[in-house]
Amino acid sequence: MTDIENMQNSLREAAATVESLTLHLPAICGIADTLAEAFRQGKKLLACGNGGSAADAHHFTTEWVGRFVKDRPSYPAIALTADGSLTSSLANDYGFDQIFARQVEGFGHAGDVFFGFSTSGNSLNVLNAFEAAKAHKMHTVALLGRDGGRMAGIADHEVIIGSMCTARIQEAHGVIIHLICEHVERALGHN
Repeated sequence: MTDIENMQNSLREAAATVESLTLHLPAICGIADTLAEAFRQGKKLLACGNGGSAADAHHFTTEWVGRFVKDRPSYPAIALTADGSLTSSLANDYGFDQIFARQVEGFGHAGDVFFGFSTSGNSLNVLNAFEAAKAHKMHTVALLGRDGGRMAGIADHEVIIGSMCTARIQEAHGVIIHLICEHVERALGHN
């Protein structure tokens, strides 16, 4: 198979994965409604993940503190992987599996929204953060892949991308992020 044929196959797989999101639109709308209401009430968003999922958490929170399409008020959103000194300190003092849970304990309050990104659904540090978020009465959202792993069913809202390919899962998560941003901005009157 040539390089171009391989790329064409990847594009077809990506398009099919994104197209499959139509099945998840009710869940995505529910997630967006929850986030919009939290922002209306002055609550904040906390998000985390590992590797490419950490990049998704950064991407998502950046859209809120900055802007998505048009200038509008900034909304409170924190990527729990953004502070290298903090995460390395927590990893050293409490273990890597607690780096997000400790931040949820420190920054999270009732009514805030916690987003956990995991392509496998098995990241212990994200799983522990979900438990901390629930203990703090936060709304929880899981964007997962494969079969959802150990995190399937743990969150108030979830979308599981049923692909075994990490790249396809992350591409779909990126589209979901943008769909949520569009919906929330419209709901908050910033269209």
